[in-house]
Amino acid sequence: MPDYLDDLRLAHVLADAADAATTARFKALDLKVETKPDMTPVSEADKAAEEIIRGQLQRARPRDAVLGEEYGVEGTGPRRWVIDPIDGTKNYVRGVPVWATLISLMEAGEGGYQPVVGVVSAPALGRRWWAAKGHGAFTGRGLTTATRIHVSRVAELADASFAYSSLSGWEEQGRLNGFLDLTREVWRTRAYGDFWPYMMVAEGSVDLCAEPELSLWDMAANAIIVTEAGGTFTGLDGRPGPHSGNAAASNGLLHDELLGYLNQRY
Repeated sequence: MPDYLDDLRLAHVLADAADAATTARFKALDLKVETKPDMTPVSEADKAAEEIIRGQLQRARPRDAVLGEEYGVEGTGPRRWVIDPIDGTKNYVRGVPVWATLISLMEAGEGGYQPVVGVVSAPALGRRWWAAKGHGAFTGRGLTTATRIHVSRVAELADASFAYSSLSGWEEQGRLNGFLDLTREVWRTRAYGDFWPYMMVAEGSVDLCAEPELSLWDMAANAIIVTEAGGTFTGLDGRPGPHSGNAAASNGLLHDELLGYLNQRY
């Protein structure tokens, strides 16, 4: 089995370059922000970070395909880099430090492309997380200052901390009643949002999280980090990996109960 460590090192280099671009424009008074056709914001920093990553990949991995939030898919083949240049753009443009660059390498296999490398870099928080298939999940400032992370051992919902992003999506999908029932059963709820709850699941500080509507670039890096930390990452339909258009992540011990509540329909 490939060890993917060279790809992981490259992903850190890509994240370093993206961090330099995004932090330079964070809280800039003249930051340019546009509205995309889906009515979500995109800043000049989103575009610049993705362009930088694509440029470095073109030089370092010219045979690999690239899929990014801002510029779509380029290339074909069994290996595909998936990029979200700024996950949490709404936070970014308002000066909230909870945003990150998400970089994943996906490889063709059974059931389609699966993530084998993931880096989540949140420079405004001073945090970075990463994983490579078969090598575990880590956090730290870089490869030489790494701490291995693992999901929690909490086995009862009454003792569990549940993280989510917002309420509106659950209501739109007709899942709000089940969502609210779940919040009444757990010990604690917090709306951290975006990449952060998945990283906290991987670290063991949160036990379960879920979002009702996501794109592949929102999930690919998170999925490999959660699973390499010993957790479970699926769609709300229970399908493993980042392919369902939504996500549920947990320490594994609580996953069936998580899906059970979020799939209640009235």
